[in-house]
Parts: sequence; C-alpha cells; structure tokens
Amino acid sequence: MSEARWLTIIGLGEDGPDGLSPASQEALHAADVIMGSERHLSLVKDNGAERITWPIPFEDGLPVLEGLRGRKVAVLASGDPFWFGAGSVIARHFAPGEWRAIPGASVFSLAAARLGWSLEHVACLGLHAAPFARLRPHLAAGQRAIATVRDGAAVSELAAYLVGLGFGETRMHVLEALGGPRERCREVAAGSYALEDVFHPVAVAVEVAGFGTSLSVASGQPDDIFESDGQMTKQPIRAITLSALAPRPGELLWDVGSGSGSVAIEWLMAHLSTQAVAIEMRADRAARIRRNAKALGQDRLVVVEGQAPESLSGLEVPDAVFIGGGLDRSLLDWMRDNLVPGTRIVANAVTLETAALLTEAQAEFGGTLTKVELAETAPVGRFRCWNAYYPVVQWGVAL
Repeated sequence: MSEARWLTIIGLGEDGPDGLSPASQEALHAADVIMGSERHLSLVKDNGAERITWPIPFEDGLPVLEGLRGRKVAVLASGDPFWFGAGSVIARHFAPGEWRAIPGASVFSLAAARLGWSLEHVACLGLHAAPFARLRPHLAAGQRAIATVRDGAAVSELAAYLVGLGFGETRMHVLEALGGPRERCREVAAGSYALEDVFHPVAVAVEVAGFGTSLSVASGQPDDIFESDGQMTKQPIRAITLSALAPRPGELLWDVGSGSGSVAIEWLMAHLSTQAVAIEMRADRAARIRRNAKALGQDRLVVVEGQAPESLSGLEVPDAVFIGGGLDRSLLDWMRDNLVPGTRIVANAVTLETAALLTEAQAEFGGTLTKVELAETAPVGRFRCWNAYYPVVQWGVAL
C-alpha cells in the first residue's frame, strides 16, 4: 500500500475478523490506530493498536480522523461501508489517494441469502437514521423491501406504521446480527407484532400485503393523498404539468407558489436523484408542504418561506421552474435576467389577468400556450351532467 494511503475502511461483519478477507486482516494487523463504534471495536481482538471510539454524532469523528493523518489507521464499518454506511461520508472528506476501502458482505446481501430473494428485485433502504415514510413509495401488494433500522423498538414502530397505512397483513422478517453467532431470523405479521426481545443490529425484510392505498408510479397522484387547504394543482392538471416539466434524473425544480407542494413532491417521486425547492410565502402552507413531503417519503424537499422573486436569490440554479401562484411581470423579468439558457419554465393560469400575462410572455419569450378544459360528471337530481373545471392556460418554454 502506498505510504500516502494511510486510511483503510474495513467492512466488518458480526463474526468479527474471522470473516474478513486476507486483505482486510492484513490491514487490520498493520494498523497503528483502529477507530470504530463500541460494538465494532468489541468484535476485534486487541493487537496493541491504539483504539478510538467513534463519537456521536457521526460528523464529530471526522476531525478526530483528520488528526490521525500520517499514521496507519483502520476504520471499522458495517458490512459494505458504501451501502447506507459510513464509507461515502469519509470518502468525501479525504482525497482519493489517502484511503482505500475493503467492503464485506452487506446486510442486504445477507438478508437476501437467508430469505432466498433476488436482490435486484428488492428495494433496499437505510431507515436507521431516516423516517419510515421513505418506505411509502414501495408499499404495494406483493412488493419486497429490506431496511436497516435503529434498534428493536424501531421494529415495533415500523410494524405500527404499516398497520396505520392499511398494510397490517405485511409479513415482516426480523433479522438480528446477521452473519454472527447471535444471528436470529423471525417472521411475524405487522398487524400481530408482539416481539419484545429484538436487539441491535437489526434489519427488517417485508413482503407487502394489505388493503392500504398504494402510490402510483405515474404522475397525477390522487388529490386526497395530499393535505390541502384547497390551494393545489388538481390531479389531471398536475399530470399535464409534470409531463410539461419533464423531470430527468438529477435535475432540480423550483416550485414557485407551491401551495400544498404537490407538484414539487411528484417531481421528487419521478426519480431518486431529482431535487426540488418549494417556495411559499405563507407560513401555514409552508408547514403543510413539509408535512406532505414527509408523509409521502420525499423529505428531501427543501421548503423556502418567502415571496418570489426576492426569495429566489442565492438558491441553486434550477433546471426547471413551475409557477403555480404569484405570477407577475416582475417575476418574469427576474427569471429572464437570472436563469441560465435552457431552463424550462411551466406556468399555469386560471384568471383572465394571469392568462393575459402568459399570452404576453409567449409573444416575448416564445414557447407554447395550451388551454386545458376539463369536466367531470356530477349528479343533477336523478340525472347527471358535466361539471366543468376552470379552464387552465399553460405556458411552457425553454429560455
């Protein structure tokens, strides 16, 4: 190993060093310092190296590790350090030439091996430090997922979460200390969960079952999955709007005048790598947007409270902008002067005044104008009639 490469990240299993590859064992034996959690350090026999317990919160350990530069350091992590583990955080902090990683078997691989599941068809999530709602998009009958969780109490909380959404028939495989002498695998239905002796480290594999509402994989989610005060782009218009915005992997959306956050949230649902900022001037609506995002597993949504365009300065430059409310001439002028060429803008108008502004904008900036008129059936006595939505004028342009 190069002298400059002083740091080795070792993926350690529950069987300790006995299950390590020869390269990992050699790095561990050669280390002057071994750093890791109390549990990881307890799995490794004393070889005379200095031992440092990684502090909590995790970020506090990075300056400690920085101070060890120049010594031969082994950092112990769980299984595969780059699958919901510490590896990526450490790798971002140090130059590529300073470190190497030797992964072990991940908890997901071990779980799939115990259950006989094809891992490529299973959702794998790290819920040990994230909300259970990250699982929400995967809750559909017949789907499988494996998740790391914080501890035994969290397994019980996960069961209650599933029951609360109508998925109490879900089979939960509770997997403790996989790969070690304390390994234990038990199966129970979420609706009858009563285990009280579940110990860390633990993962849960679920086979989803029940009659809860599953989220669509297409744009245009049902209106009733969003908490709203009525200020929301309704389902059919939202589907058309998302199609016009055309989210692509890794892209960032500004949702200006976000209301309930429905467009920004569905943008995030399109791909795990998409990003979104919801800009909303009313504090009560901003709070509602955060609740909607969290409930639907999209807690990466950034919510900015403020008036556009003043609150837009300093934000990361977007790939697309949706204007659902608060459109005026000053906002259009700001976007013309501040957004980069190629930025996609979609704006919806219901009032005649805003529609007139979009007509002017289309004449000045180009793009397309589309008028959307929809109606749905409604009862009239013993009969039915068409109940029309307000017509929506939509402007779409790439600057």
